[in-house]
Amino acid sequence: MQGNKERGKERKVMRRNPFGVDICCRKGSRSPLQELYNPTQLELSNTNILHQMRRDQVTDTCRANSALSRKRRVLTPNDLKHLVVDEDHELIYCYVPKVACTNWKRLMMVLSGRGKYSDPMEIPANEAHVSANLKTLNQYSIPEINHRLKSYMKFLFVREPFERLVSAYRNKFTQKYNTSFHKRYGTKIIRRQRKNATQEALRRGDDVRFEEFVAYLIDPHTQREEPFNEHWQTVHSLCHPCHIHYDLVGKYETLEEDSNYVLRLAGVGSYLKFPTYAKSTRTTDEMTTEFFQNISSEHQTQLYEVYKLDFLMFNYSVPSYLKLE
Repeated sequence: MQGNKERGKERKVMRRNPFGVDICCRKGSRSPLQELYNPTQLELSNTNILHQMRRDQVTDTCRANSALSRKRRVLTPNDLKHLVVDEDHELIYCYVPKVACTNWKRLMMVLSGRGKYSDPMEIPANEAHVSANLKTLNQYSIPEINHRLKSYMKFLFVREPFERLVSAYRNKFTQKYNTSFHKRYGTKIIRRQRKNATQEALRRGDDVRFEEFVAYLIDPHTQREEPFNEHWQTVHSLCHPCHIHYDLVGKYETLEEDSNYVLRLAGVGSYLKFPTYAKSTRTTDEMTTEFFQNISSEHQTQLYEVYKLDFLMFNYSVPSYLKLE
């Protein structure tokens, strides 16, 4: 879709002239892409510098690890299932599970719903995850895809990779209600990773230990068999930041301000804000440290290798609790 040469060329053009002639004005106003690269408000231009640094970090990591990051030469429409499109505000959001994606999907439903919804928090969480409620980029023709990739503002939100992983584990394997995950993954993990597992555990799959989950993730058999589930798949495999030039990388650590910045760029900041609430069950750094205590240094090293590009690309340092070999 977007070849390397083309990408490089586009990036050079972006620096010089961030919006091509074919980006027209939404109903007489500036597009988010124009507002991002040529801000009219001074406060936006300071934030702009931070986001330029984040973009450069991704570009540099992709370049330095091109063998890893560009295993695939071209993207297919199937690779674009995570890119949610809002035509009215010219936005593309790549959702990453366990990084506030429920609230961002709610916001995208408000933004693209043409008045159907006004308060994101009135949308039930399960409704936000119904695929028919949002349009994704893979549903368009190739020319339409390329046009939107070029002229819409593309953004994603990322989180410290191991904190995201522990969050996924806690949510999918320690909650009794997640029986579909226990059956689909839990039984398989226990069968492969637990010696002398009871018949009950093999049947139910609802008591996977974190150590077993890690062993499953680093097992070459797992990676050969099928792609990781989206809840623990790497961000670079879900959103393809080495093939798609993201204009804005938001972080879980600065979720509110980054989210409200996106909404301001989209011209809706005055009446739409990111939903704020402190989740008491949130996975923290301390919790993550705790979970990694029982993981051998050999397994920690192998797991870091799996998520290494996410650490580098989004500027997360190697966690201090890791005992890497």
